[in-house]
Amino acid sequence: MATDMTQVTYYTKEGFEKIKTELEHLIHIERPMISQQIAEARDKGDLSENAEYDAAKNAQGMLEMRISKMQDMLRNARIIDESKMDATKVQILSTVKIRNLKNNVEMTYTLVPENEADLKAGKISVSSPIAKGLLGKKKGSKVDITIPAGLITVEVIEIIIK
Repeated sequence: MATDMTQVTYYTKEGFEKIKTELEHLIHIERPMISQQIAEARDKGDLSENAEYDAAKNAQGMLEMRISKMQDMLRNARIIDESKMDATKVQILSTVKIRNLKNNVEMTYTLVPENEADLKAGKISVSSPIAKGLLGKKKGSKVDITIPAGLITVEVIEIIIK
């Protein structure tokens, strides 16, 4: 029985558009630039000892690999419909205010697809230990979460849907 190797990846609309824009740049700007470099190196004669030609061909190979990978990502992408979100429980794209019950520190995190995580911006990957512990919980829930530093107990104070 053959298994499908493609993996569906979830994106916010912004995350999807960002990848699409980068892909367009690679195809329409980077690709012609490398082709030009290869043509210029080829015009310099003997290809067997032409380091510029080799470097340009390597760069072309890397670029084509990146383009192909990004095209696959977009092909298997699913955009999350924020209008269908349920504000009664924590889920992907929820912004959650939690309190660490040990030290009373409050934190606010937005649970995002793995590829859009940015801790400085308060966006944590939905596959991180904290996010996994919070998924499906309701306001007022107390949750034990194992993080690299040990076990913490947090309370869900608020769930915000944009």
